[in-house]
Amino acid sequence: MADATALVAEIEALEEKLALAKSSISRRFIGQDRVVELVLGAMLCGGHALLVGLPGLGKTRLVDTLSTVMGLKGNRIQFTPDLMPADILGSEVLDMGADGARAFRFIEGPIFCQLLLADEINRASPRTQSALLQAMQEREVTIAGRHRPLGRPFHVLATQNPIEQEGTYPLPEAQLDRFLVQVDVDYPDRETEREILIATTGAEDAQVHQVFTGEELIAAQALLRRMPVGDAVVEAILDLVRACRPGEVEGAGLGEVLSWGPGPRAAQALMLTVRARALLSGRLAPSVEDVAALARPVLTHRMQLNFAARARGESLAGVIERVVTRQMGAGSADWAAQ
Repeated sequence: MADATALVAEIEALEEKLALAKSSISRRFIGQDRVVELVLGAMLCGGHALLVGLPGLGKTRLVDTLSTVMGLKGNRIQFTPDLMPADILGSEVLDMGADGARAFRFIEGPIFCQLLLADEINRASPRTQSALLQAMQEREVTIAGRHRPLGRPFHVLATQNPIEQEGTYPLPEAQLDRFLVQVDVDYPDRETEREILIATTGAEDAQVHQVFTGEELIAAQALLRRMPVGDAVVEAILDLVRACRPGEVEGAGLGEVLSWGPGPRAAQALMLTVRARALLSGRLAPSVEDVAALARPVLTHRMQLNFAARARGESLAGVIERVVTRQMGAGSADWAAQ
């Protein structure tokens, strides 16, 4: 009983700090509360996020703000077709010492940080994109046969333009699967855009303050994994993920729409992100509604429409919404459509 009381106290204290963090972020990144919650949630889970949206919607501003508020060392890489792996990871150079002796010295690349903004990640070649794979999964890189750990915590927030595809290289499925969530950044509504105009075109830009440190974020990630998850939520996660696989009994009929569906990593991502959503909403445990709300950001980049479905004008968002409705009831469709 004492352990449960202590856990509740820790969760409530973390919820207060998260509320302060969200308030601070909103001073520079106005509106788009769902985007902020998804990215913050991904960081609480120790994962990475893929931000998909047109230029000029504030994706870079959000990442810069997060770096300050969460107390993390941030770096930015602008991905271009001529970018090489060494431009990300770093390289060894031959140094001449004062005594004439020569030795190799490693110069760290921008990936040696805690929060990495990979801007327009799909503009780099597959060879360069793959330089991030080991970093995103193992939090280390191997250079010249030596394993070099990255900063702790380590998060990649990558951006992608969904419209401009000329001169781009689609991310491979193995790399997409390593992004915990895909966050769709849409146009703001009229009132939000009005606030943005007033706040960003004055003499001074809004200032934000640090709320977390790197050590506190690591502690929050550990606490999140201790949050209880009810059997109903676990079953809802399994039902949803398995119903999105065309080869499973639960996914009957999807073979006409999907080439493939989400793997076990999608269920793991849902298990973590529903806890993060509960924390950010001030609740002690996740609910089935959290599963429905996170279906799109967790599953969209882990599924693929087949050619016939694309020709008919089908969308992954529509497929996921139908599956959520079928598995969880009509009321959950509103959550999935958000």
